[in-house]
Amino acid sequence: MVRNRAPGASSPSPDVDTLHGRPVPDPYRWLETADSPETLRWLRERSLEYEFEASGWPLRDRLASLIRELVATDLWTPPVHRPGAVFATLRSAGAEHPRLVVFDTTEGDGPLRPEDARTVYDPCVEDPTGRTTLDAWEPDPTGTLVALQTSSNGVERGGLRVVRVSDGSPVGPEVPGVRYSHVAWVPGDEPFFYYVRRDGARGVRGVWGRRVSDGSETLVHACSGAGTVPGVRVLGGRTLLISESHGTGHRTDLWTADLSEDPPESPRTRPFQVGHEAETEVRRGPDGLLYLRTTLGAARRRICAARPDAPGPEHWREIVPEDAGATLDAFCPQPTPDGGTALFVARTRLGISEAAVHDASTGRRLYRVELPGEGMVSTPVEAPDGTVHLGYADVASQQRVLSLPPGERTPLPWPPGGPAAPARPRVERSVLWSRSPDGTRVPVTVFGLSGRSGPGPTLLHAYGGFGRPRQFGFSATVLAWLLHGGRYAVAHVRGGGDGGRHWHLEGSGRNKPKAVRDLVAAADSLVEGGWCARDQLCLSGGSAGGLLVLAAATARPDLCAAVIASAPLADMVRFERMGLGRLWTREFGSVSDPDDFAALMSYSPYHRALESALRAPGRPHPEILLTGFAGDTRTDAAHPRKMCAALLAAAPREGGRPPALLRYEHDVGHGPRSVGRAVGLAADAHAFAAHRTGLVGR
Repeated sequence: MVRNRAPGASSPSPDVDTLHGRPVPDPYRWLETADSPETLRWLRERSLEYEFEASGWPLRDRLASLIRELVATDLWTPPVHRPGAVFATLRSAGAEHPRLVVFDTTEGDGPLRPEDARTVYDPCVEDPTGRTTLDAWEPDPTGTLVALQTSSNGVERGGLRVVRVSDGSPVGPEVPGVRYSHVAWVPGDEPFFYYVRRDGARGVRGVWGRRVSDGSETLVHACSGAGTVPGVRVLGGRTLLISESHGTGHRTDLWTADLSEDPPESPRTRPFQVGHEAETEVRRGPDGLLYLRTTLGAARRRICAARPDAPGPEHWREIVPEDAGATLDAFCPQPTPDGGTALFVARTRLGISEAAVHDASTGRRLYRVELPGEGMVSTPVEAPDGTVHLGYADVASQQRVLSLPPGERTPLPWPPGGPAAPARPRVERSVLWSRSPDGTRVPVTVFGLSGRSGPGPTLLHAYGGFGRPRQFGFSATVLAWLLHGGRYAVAHVRGGGDGGRHWHLEGSGRNKPKAVRDLVAAADSLVEGGWCARDQLCLSGGSAGGLLVLAAATARPDLCAAVIASAPLADMVRFERMGLGRLWTREFGSVSDPDDFAALMSYSPYHRALESALRAPGRPHPEILLTGFAGDTRTDAAHPRKMCAALLAAAPREGGRPPALLRYEHDVGHGPRSVGRAVGLAADAHAFAAHRTGLVGR
């Protein structure tokens, strides 16, 4: 028997909150206490149910084996250059985690060879259990020191330390309790850097300056906005850039300071962009100008230039205008052979990247960059000689690093001398258009192996949050699904960034229900267009996407056969009290506002499931797989725990099977994990989808 209240409770007396005059029941609030005896006992029951069901999924082992084979390749990140050194991370084929490596270089050396890379830090050496991850790193201006951020057990809050590149030995005391901080080094005789504290758990939220030798610190900038996220960069060794993000993808406030004028502990900052509803990224060019990728005056972003000593948007000059059909996702200033400045620019058009090089003075496009295929460009960085290094991946090709020297149109593999890329299967891409109830046309991209025809098992993925455009890079899980004969579709719903800033705002806050309706329309279009039958369709989403697919499935229980919701948000009444929810009110709204509350309740999956259990007990629902991670400090694992309990009460057991399963992991969180655990999670989720949609494999 499924226990839907605390073991031993004599009555089901639920918690009930009254919000804006409306009673809101919460019978599974006890599951918010992760380590209570009642919750742990309940989790053991869910684990037994899960393992029993998963043991009967025919493709479970085959998918795991294929996914492991597909990821067994060397995986590099774009290189970072310092005098006499080139840094990158490398996850070797078969390794569980990437490690930080360095190439020791001198003038006149030939091309870098992968076998010459020397390890600076390997998390698997420090922690053979695989529970420690290297979250971030940044070498100092001399290339002799490097700042490392690591965390364990998935909590994404760990230590920031400085080590010598020569032997990995520590320098100065460690900074504890750091969560994904920027580290910005200041050139000088005595090592000094800026870093950020994102919460007040260990001091004031904001930007701090720190001397490496003794760990002495100074607060440089305290966050001025409620719930803002600080950031810091040092551009060109001279310009300090401080940022505060007001909700991911919504607004960035920026301040600058000239580090040549004041001691690094007390820089005089001045507003650069403050109070404007725009998101802006800043890079310094080799000509000393600041180049800005911004949504100010451009929903799909444009590039402007500004002098460091002339802050304020009124002094900006547009260089590369907005493209009405593609979002400008990345750029990189680079020197040209004749001493000028160019801009490498990458845009995304319905998930596919295109790249070009522009003149930084006139904005004129100089030439198109020939990418290897229809894929995703990421993290372009410039080298001292003007070469741009970038990440590239597509649906059929694992990510690799490419090198684009000045004036060249076709990038080459980096580092040179590595193994040749394996042959790629032929994957076809199609785009269909669905129509949401308000008349908005929503694109849906569909992938399948060449020659695949007729309806068949289909995964429909969606994210639709934080203004993030969907880009089609590599996923071993997706490719394994395609190789076994399935289709993979993505709904570019509102709330994401596929249509620029307006598209984001149309699906955020009180407009979030539009994103849910967009996904429902996309699912219906796949069925009506003959891509799949209703019982061959599985919705899939993680984090904010997990919220979206659960909201769609609880709104339309007949929509699909199955749902995968990984680390989802689910209780949208109490999301502000869990994980990082307090920082996401710009994206979802706040229950303290009556209109926001009404919108949140209209789609909150947890409350829809509770209402279904009350008003339509036994009503059929799609079978749902929820995943939760005990160390999740972002969405908090209370969401999938409570959602599972509500679904178990709302839907009947079909053939003895529970209507919802919870795959729950300890010692991992929302972010990176070892390859082995990532493969296991991906294989299980898609074996579940295969079993529920009739995919038998090839």
